[in-house]
Amino acid sequence: MNKDLNTYYHRQVDELSKALIALRAKSKRFVVSEVLSFLSIIVFIVLFTMLENGAWTLLLALAFLFFYFLIRHRDILNDQRIEKNENLKLVYEKELCYQKGDFSKFDNGKRYIDTMHQFTYDLDVFGEGSLFQRINRTISSGGSDCLAAHLSGNWEAMSATELVKHIKQRGITIAELSSNEYFVSHFKAQGVQKMIDTDAVKKAFANISGIKIPGYFSTQLFRLFIYANLTGFYFSVFFSIRGFLPGVLPLWWGMFNFFLAMLCSHKYIKLINEVVSKLQAQIRGYVNISSLVNEQTFQSPELITLKAQLLSAKDSLERLERILQKIDNRSNELGVVLFNSFGLLDIIIVRHFLNWQKTCGSVADKWIGTVGTFDVLVSMATFNMNEDKANAANVVEQNEVCYEARAIYHPFLGEKAVKNDFNIHHLDYSIITGANMAGKSTFLRTLGVNYILAMNALPVFADSMRVSVFRLFTNMRTTDDLTHGISYFNAELLRLRQLIDSLRPTVPSLIILDEILKGTNSLDKLNGSRLFLQYISEKNVTGVIATHDLELSKLADEMPGRFHNYCFEIELGERITYSYKITSGVARNQNATFLLKNILKT
Repeated sequence: MNKDLNTYYHRQVDELSKALIALRAKSKRFVVSEVLSFLSIIVFIVLFTMLENGAWTLLLALAFLFFYFLIRHRDILNDQRIEKNENLKLVYEKELCYQKGDFSKFDNGKRYIDTMHQFTYDLDVFGEGSLFQRINRTISSGGSDCLAAHLSGNWEAMSATELVKHIKQRGITIAELSSNEYFVSHFKAQGVQKMIDTDAVKKAFANISGIKIPGYFSTQLFRLFIYANLTGFYFSVFFSIRGFLPGVLPLWWGMFNFFLAMLCSHKYIKLINEVVSKLQAQIRGYVNISSLVNEQTFQSPELITLKAQLLSAKDSLERLERILQKIDNRSNELGVVLFNSFGLLDIIIVRHFLNWQKTCGSVADKWIGTVGTFDVLVSMATFNMNEDKANAANVVEQNEVCYEARAIYHPFLGEKAVKNDFNIHHLDYSIITGANMAGKSTFLRTLGVNYILAMNALPVFADSMRVSVFRLFTNMRTTDDLTHGISYFNAELLRLRQLIDSLRPTVPSLIILDEILKGTNSLDKLNGSRLFLQYISEKNVTGVIATHDLELSKLADEMPGRFHNYCFEIELGERITYSYKITSGVARNQNATFLLKNILKT
């Protein structure tokens, strides 16, 4: 837990709570003012029809109309501030839960679980309490998919040279974002209430392209007609007030404008609403992100490039924001009547939408993808900020397995973890023995999870770690599948077959196995395990294998240059003492019988 950050989060929650109380009180005053100003408009219009020389009442009605628009505008801005502060407060509250070890507020990525993946299922990358759940702060489904791909090994598509360069650049990017708490928190606030559905947004843009609107809306002649109409309307109001025109003329003209807007654009406004309004909050999130990114001055090359990509669509996003604002203005019956009578709002919306429609398709995919990348980077930066005890790994380029760790431990264990030093040398095999619950499986996962972190330029849970680029394959959690007639033993064979098929002669591999052939008898298991290890040791493969079978440790005597023995030893006395420290040699003590005797005594 980052104690300084924890204190900061608490302070932000307190300050935002106080600000929200003031903003909500202001919102109530705005609502009262809007109602009173609207009632005043009605009263003065009624007076105008009742008085002989009542032109002054129209002037006052017009003044209250402008006052209504002003209050309405300030009310919208105030509501936006309330929403912004509520979202920020929720961001900090969720981070406080993380600091307490409660990860339930974050998406666990259960949908990404793949029991046949080469390592994610064994290493708890997805699911409840998983690595994904601890890192994930994505605000869009596209960003979530992108983060899942990063943790699932998409780095294997790069060459070692490309990957090492990418990791160094990505490390600089994450470090810069980690120092910009304002940007990170405000970015997360854009989707903290409800995640942006990237697929739905993409589908909406595809539907936008399919909306057919008559071309006359975008013609210069129609535009001039609108301007002439509104200019004449406001002149009629002015001259009616001065007594040069009948007072009923602007009233009839306003009614004409309302019905004109309904007649011309009602059908198309309905189509636009069906496509855009349902996704209004999500699209607004993209617009806000664009503005937020535009405010930043980045230093790292990756962030500068991403900002440029997003700003290339800035004009389109700003025009979309104006359309959304106009749709907001007609969000109630009163708004529809007033804004169409005095401004032909629906016609303006259709015109602007038609013009925007012509360019949206060319930029949508670009900025949606860019936001997804920002999404991943913000998640990684948050993890980097929260885990201040972790350190950057040194990823080196060499065409062999290199894994040198000092004081390494599993990230899920936190401060109670026992740290170990461990080196893995190219083409060597480490046979790890030990009693039940002595720490073998946790140690294997420690090696795998920290490797995933290193390949993503994330901090590793070790005092120091030097690691090369290699293919990782694990076999620790084999399950049967009775619905398909696959027994446990058969599932193990299929997993080992998958391992062998995944090997590449020119690419070094590290395999991490927890008991080979658990689903058969002891002698058959020993012989099968020896046969498998002898076969695999002839490949470009390095291995770490945990086993209860002490006989397997004799491979170190037969091939001392390739096989090495390590163990997690326990001490037996009145109770069992677990050190959770890995040492050289073969385990001497086992605990199954000891534990069973204690159970039987009770």
